[in-house]
Amino acid sequence: MTKALEKRKIDSRFLTGKMLIASPSMLDQRFDKSVIYVCEHSSNGAMGIIINQPIKEIQLTQIFSQMNIKSIDKEFNRDVYFGGPVETSRGFILHSSDYQVPETIHLDNQVSLSSSTEILQSIAKGVGPENYFMAFGYAGWSSGQLDQEIKENSWLHTEADNRILWHYENKEKWNKALYKIGVKPGSFINESGTA
Repeated sequence: MTKALEKRKIDSRFLTGKMLIASPSMLDQRFDKSVIYVCEHSSNGAMGIIINQPIKEIQLTQIFSQMNIKSIDKEFNRDVYFGGPVETSRGFILHSSDYQVPETIHLDNQVSLSSSTEILQSIAKGVGPENYFMAFGYAGWSSGQLDQEIKENSWLHTEADNRILWHYENKEKWNKALYKIGVKPGSFINESGTA
């Protein structure tokens, strides 16, 4: 995690705390039908976590086992997500702000980000945040890169929605995010360009 993220200030000109929705014209297959929670967006660049791409081969119980964390539930079958193509060996917990440890970064009033063993231990004991998921990696953009991709119609964006973030099935999140901004998924013309 960068120091810039820890000291960030939300600026209404940017998309911090909002959701990005991959448009059907997205050319990068890593982001096909992705919904991303934007953790940081400023003139220096952007960082976010994909919230709807579970890693099929990994469940949270396996992470607990690898880290020798004892869980109150031996069948802790929670998905672990592909958070993005940057630093894919690093784990992040995106979670509701009802839980914090000293390293927790509050992204807005409802969503926080942690990456410590302590939060995993709390989750395993049943005393962690009400809503959460673990992701490996994150999506990152250099200065001006995300803004350019939005101009090229690779991304749409909307206000964050707790139902999409925490409650809908992964396969529903992209469609629900599009409906939230009044777009029917089948209504796109598959061409990129500026609006």
